[in-house]
Amino acid sequence: MTDIFSALKRGHWPSLVGAWLHFEVSFMTWLLIGSLGVSIAEEFALSATQKGLLVACPLLSGALCRIVVGLGSDHLGAKTTGLYLLVCEMGALLWGWTGGGNFPQLIGVGLLLGVAGASFAVALPLASRAYPPAHQGLAMGIAASANSGTVLAMFLAPRFAELVGWRGVFGIMLVPVLVTTVLFAWLVRRDEKVWRPGRLQNAWQDLRENLARPSMYWLCFLYGITFGGFVGVCSFLPIFLHDQYGFDLVMAGSVTALGGLLGSLIRPFGGYAADRIGGIRALPAVFAAIAASIIAMSWLPPVAWAVICLMTAITAMGFGNGVVFQVVSDKFPKQIGMASGLIGAAGGIGGFLVPFGLGSLKDLTGTYAAGWWVFALAAGCAWASVHLYNRRAR
Repeated sequence: MTDIFSALKRGHWPSLVGAWLHFEVSFMTWLLIGSLGVSIAEEFALSATQKGLLVACPLLSGALCRIVVGLGSDHLGAKTTGLYLLVCEMGALLWGWTGGGNFPQLIGVGLLLGVAGASFAVALPLASRAYPPAHQGLAMGIAASANSGTVLAMFLAPRFAELVGWRGVFGIMLVPVLVTTVLFAWLVRRDEKVWRPGRLQNAWQDLRENLARPSMYWLCFLYGITFGGFVGVCSFLPIFLHDQYGFDLVMAGSVTALGGLLGSLIRPFGGYAADRIGGIRALPAVFAAIAASIIAMSWLPPVAWAVICLMTAITAMGFGNGVVFQVVSDKFPKQIGMASGLIGAAGGIGGFLVPFGLGSLKDLTGTYAAGWWVFALAAGCAWASVHLYNRRAR
């Protein structure tokens, strides 16, 4: 622990705090519909497919936004881009507070809330640039541990919904976003890069160069399993626990919050472990744990075992998030904003596929087991790819 505190002093820690805060509050905003999914589904009598689509829409739009925001972080400046994002989040929350009268409107609200998911492409470049290479795994792991916003969203939103209704929760969420905007502007140091003519052309050139590297696609796949699995499972888990095991809104949210807490707290240790032993060497164990726990979940065991399997899987995915991005910072040191945007987008797309797949396969097969089996197969393929990579490296 002393080594961790010593490492944190070697960079600009106020920027790291600002990056963490930006991602924390944005993550709460991003998963707000998922945390309120049970209440919304009951009001509009949604099918399993509609439930999955509703909670998945912010994840999909967030994935697409990350690419654009990654470009902005590299060429406009992470601080400037981050402030624009927070303003957009307030607009989306305002619409959710005053609108949402039917299912199509809620889909629109969810798509607009996706802008909060693009915070990822702001927070990680800020953390990376604030610290020397030897400590970037730790710094980026700490910044990305702000996906603990899952905990606050899943724990608090259902309780507020019982007091003010699910629409009122959108209004309440405006307050922390506004406070974060002020603190972010104060804590984060000024952007070193400012926009100049020719930067857009350079940005597209960077994009083409990154897309020409095979490792980019491989890391996108890996992060689609770890982060996509984490955010996708946490988004859909309250609905799954309610439908499969009869949990009420508050209890389902509390269990999901526990999983989000475990997955978030362990992420910096994933980055730290990757700094010490190498991210590639740590990945096989990560994907083996994810695949094994999801396979156990695929049998839909009794509720106590189900919770244990889910918590194990979410914890392993959180650890894996930190490991994968240490590998990203190692392979793309000069284009970390672009790389984090592209790979983060892949994570968001994975997050979209998990709840949408669970819901749609439930309607097709009559059971949630089919969706869990498909996810377990994807995790197994990720383990096989990493194992093969390590064998060839040796």
